[in-house]
This record gives sequence, C-alpha cells and structure tokens, in this order.
Amino acid sequence: MAEHRWLIIHLEAPLMAFGGVTIDAIGVIRDFPATSMLTGLFANALGWRRTEWEKHQCLQDRLVFAARRDRENPAGVLTDVQNAQLKNDDKGWTTWGQPEGRAGGLNTFSAPHRRRRDYHMDAAVTIALRLEPEHESPNIEALAEALDRPARPLFIGRKPCLPSCRLNGGFVTAPTAYAALKCIPCKGAARALWPLGEGPQEGAEVHRIIDLPDIRNWRTGLHGGVRKVVEGTVTAERPGP
Repeated sequence: MAEHRWLIIHLEAPLMAFGGVTIDAIGVIRDFPATSMLTGLFANALGWRRTEWEKHQCLQDRLVFAARRDRENPAGVLTDVQNAQLKNDDKGWTTWGQPEGRAGGLNTFSAPHRRRRDYHMDAAVTIALRLEPEHESPNIEALAEALDRPARPLFIGRKPCLPSCRLNGGFVTAPTAYAALKCIPCKGAARALWPLGEGPQEGAEVHRIIDLPDIRNWRTGLHGGVRKVVEGTVTAERPGP
C-alpha cells in the first residue's frame, strides 16, 4: 500500500462546535468535525471569501481525513440559548475586520431571534488529513502554513470557539488515515472516525459503518451529500503522557 503524507491538526479549545444537521433554530453538534467545517476552517485561514464557492468545493472534494477524540468532554456539553432583538441598522463582528450590517425595513426585525446552540466543553480532537490529488493547489504544505499564519482569525466551528493551542501539528507518513492517527500518542484506546477504505472495516476496533451527512454544496450554501465512514477506536503505537 502506498505511503501518504498526512497533516496533523490539533483541535482544542474551551468551547468547540462540530455542527450536525440543524433543524429550525436548534444547532446540534456531533462528536467529530465535518468535512464542510474543515473546508471552512482552511478557507478562512487562506483568506477566501464565501463567494468563491468553486475554491471551497474543490478543496472539500479533495479532503481525506480521520479524527480522534483525545479528551472527552470532562465538563459535558454547554447549551447556549440565544435571544436577540435586532434592528435594521445593527451591525455585527466579522472575522475580516469590518462590521457586517443588515438590510431590510424596520418591520423585518420586529420579532426577537431565538436560537439554541450546543458546544463541546474542554474537549481535544486530533485530525490526520491529506489531499487527493496531492499536487494540486493549494497543497498540504500551503494548508499547514495557513494554519500558522492565517489571513483571518480562526475559530473551531463557531465564532466564539477560539483555539487554545497551535493547530498545526506537523506531518507524518502512513498508508491510511487510521495508521496516521496511530502515529500520534494518546492515552489508551480513543474513539475515532475514518473514511471507509482508510482503515479497518471489521474487527474489535470497528463499532459501526454509517452514512455521514457532512458534505456541503458550496454553490447553494446547503448541505446535501453523505460519505461512508467507520466509527471505532484507535490505540496509538506510542502511549501519551
């Protein structure tokens, strides 16, 4: 089996949000980051704008990654219930340094906006990621450099989720995403997710194989795709501290 170069990404923060399928104003979370979330993270680091949907779509289609929960939520899940009365001239903070306004008449904002958002508290997740094809632009080295010198401030899932450590964890060489995660130390067997074909598909390490709806259509801005992934456990070749 051919060897590949994998970028290791450490996601750790007081709050993180790996968004699932949102229904109405309820923003649920999953245990692992979505393909679309990682695409948005890199696009933000590279300085792309949302209108550049072709770049986003191409990058998303190239991502191959596995994720491992190195620290579960010791404090559980935080649920934030938001109630905001917005006026037509209110402005909000953005990651590109300019306040964002809203358009519409006065009557448009007569009712309060109500939302519920869940967050992982004090969790830690390690990702092993490569690009397929490997030599198109941006390459994996460009992604690593963008994480260290992002064009805009980075957040993990939602704007309040600021990283508490360096995201770029360097590179490893391994034949599969599962094998790449095994190169990174951790304590005991940790829950993990990897694409079908990028690790074991049966045995004690495998819990289930599912269709995961985490693919975004960047032209329309809607989620509308699934991929087959394996949920199971990974035990690192070198134990963590």
